[in-house]
Amino acid sequence: MLRKIADIGTNRWYWLGMIIIGLGLEAGALFYQYVLDYAPCILCIHVRLWIFGFVIVAVLGLFTRTHWYTRLACHLLSVAMMAGFLERSWMTLGVERGWVLDECSMDLGLPAWLAVDEWLPVVFRPLEACGYTPVLPFGITMAEALVLIAGMLLLVTVLMTAATLLSRRVPGPG
Repeated sequence: MLRKIADIGTNRWYWLGMIIIGLGLEAGALFYQYVLDYAPCILCIHVRLWIFGFVIVAVLGLFTRTHWYTRLACHLLSVAMMAGFLERSWMTLGVERGWVLDECSMDLGLPAWLAVDEWLPVVFRPLEACGYTPVLPFGITMAEALVLIAGMLLLVTVLMTAATLLSRRVPGPG
């Protein structure tokens, strides 16, 4: 069973699926920003950055999936990206619900050499203070949905990482 789960990580469809999920999340954020006119806050931009990092890792995983060490590295990096995504999503939900009192500035807090808000302002420039997220279909907020999505993706990436790591030690049949 463990080997079968690990084999999924060698399949291009797994990595393409992760790329599509990441790009779909980014497209959804841009749809809400530019079509439905919900400007992003600093935490929203942080979420976008974690997802963007995940897409980059998934692209690397797609091209290096046949090599065990690079595949494991991509799985580990995916876990890190999803953990960051979940943490920022949880913080967004906390600010929205009042669990977290946060002063939201318009500064991303990134080093000067990583000025993504200047390189690609249509995607990564915060435009308003934190405090609420739009309501999605079924009456849940975007922050609630992001926590659920990030949690599920974190579970998937942890499972894939563990299966990849442990399958190396499990003797094959015969």
